[in-house]
Amino acid sequence: MTPQIVEIRVLPEQASKSEVLEKQLCKKLRWESIQKSQYRILKKSLDARKNPIIFRFRIEVSANGFEEENVTKFPTPGDQSAVIVGFGPAGMFAALELLKNGVKPIVIERGKEVSKRRRDLVSIFRDREVNPDSNYCFGEGGAGTFSDGKLYTRSKKRGDIQDVLQTFVDHGAKPEIVYEAHPHIGTNKLPGIVQNIRESIIKLGGEVRFDTKLTDIILENGKICGAETSNGLIPTNHIILATGHSARDIFELLHNRDIAIEAKPFALGVRIEHPQDMIDRAQYKCERGEFLPPAAYSLVKQVKGRGVFSFCMCPGGIIAPAMTDSNEVVVNGWSPSKRNGEFANSGFVVEIGPNDWKRFGENNPLAAMKFQEKVEGKAFRMGGEDLTAPAQRVGDFLKGKPSPVIQETSYLPGVKSVDLNEVLPGFVHQRIRGAIAAFGKRLKGYDSNAGVLVGVESRTSSPVRIPRDRESLEHPDVHGLYPCGEGAGYAGGIMSAALDGIACARKIGESISAK
Repeated sequence: MTPQIVEIRVLPEQASKSEVLEKQLCKKLRWESIQKSQYRILKKSLDARKNPIIFRFRIEVSANGFEEENVTKFPTPGDQSAVIVGFGPAGMFAALELLKNGVKPIVIERGKEVSKRRRDLVSIFRDREVNPDSNYCFGEGGAGTFSDGKLYTRSKKRGDIQDVLQTFVDHGAKPEIVYEAHPHIGTNKLPGIVQNIRESIIKLGGEVRFDTKLTDIILENGKICGAETSNGLIPTNHIILATGHSARDIFELLHNRDIAIEAKPFALGVRIEHPQDMIDRAQYKCERGEFLPPAAYSLVKQVKGRGVFSFCMCPGGIIAPAMTDSNEVVVNGWSPSKRNGEFANSGFVVEIGPNDWKRFGENNPLAAMKFQEKVEGKAFRMGGEDLTAPAQRVGDFLKGKPSPVIQETSYLPGVKSVDLNEVLPGFVHQRIRGAIAAFGKRLKGYDSNAGVLVGVESRTSSPVRIPRDRESLEHPDVHGLYPCGEGAGYAGGIMSAALDGIACARKIGESISAK
């Protein structure tokens, strides 16, 4: 019998009860009973557009039951190897895919493994110092390890998406992420999962080398023949460059070696933080209760010809220090798996384009990066040069007046009351004001002094794109160099970075097989 798709709706208090789902399935199918092996959930989503709030389930049903998925078999790696620079989502999944293709991955990561990396994060709060190679952006798992673990993507590669999600489940994530509409893992869970993936890579024949920075790319007649690192030369004909959006030294290395790169649009603004219960009431139009998740939001508005939008919204979350040097202030956000903190925060950013960074050189491929650096340095100075972040209450920001006091925020290094008009470029400041005023009409209290703006959110994506051939995924000028993931300008989050890592690794496998 051909499997069929069934749509059902349940109240929030029923959503976790399998017997309720099974009863509804039997009613729709006109079956007397159903076994767990005869159905599987494809999608679960929350519909809060009107009361009563419900959960929608999309379920595949088969009278014959479903067979267990075949476990992927990894061949023993042969003589061929490839170097992966960076051990974030792109690098991790590239390594696993290389192993599936019989190629040995040698991963080099400038930062430390998770357990040691934590100490450097503590140092940001305690000592007001940033280790440039081990921080919220660099280290095992990359920036994704400490950024909530959102697993959203617009990609249409359903098979690959399910494989990525299942890999996370196989390494310790909750099984529900496979079918949830907006799955996330949680910052408290991710470090253990990342460590488990690393152990799998090593067990299957790969290598992962921490505290190892790429210092040069060795070329011969336009072809890769080695990766020079802080710990010596690694001979190779294949390099996957998966260094993330903050590896400025890598962008400068490529530029200095006359390997083509280009400035890329990104977005810049602030983090906006409100009490979570205020966002719950605004979204649900009632008290949340115990059966509904902390409410999220996604906002976008055109203001004076530019997009202004919320970014990386973290229900029940924390504003985190995401700088990679001690002379800048950069903020990001994350949530624990239960999203049970008292605050909700989100990036609130404005599109940045070529006309904005042309003062740094219209033909300078690092101009967007220099623009980004300038704003981060100004935030550092305005905050007091000790990683304290400049901040302003939302209502005061809209009125153009300083905040006499700033209420408690989740940003642990602390905040300082500052007129953000003195931190942000004028065109960014003006457009954020316009968008917040508009969003205040949609979410009650959003534009009030219950909210705080904390600056600056500037690492939304890479300010540099490293070009590559659309078919081979190699750099057009360097045979064997595969720009990959967020840092190269081809991804925007954990899932898209993982998928891009897989794609690059497959191309290497095909290239080696063709010889």
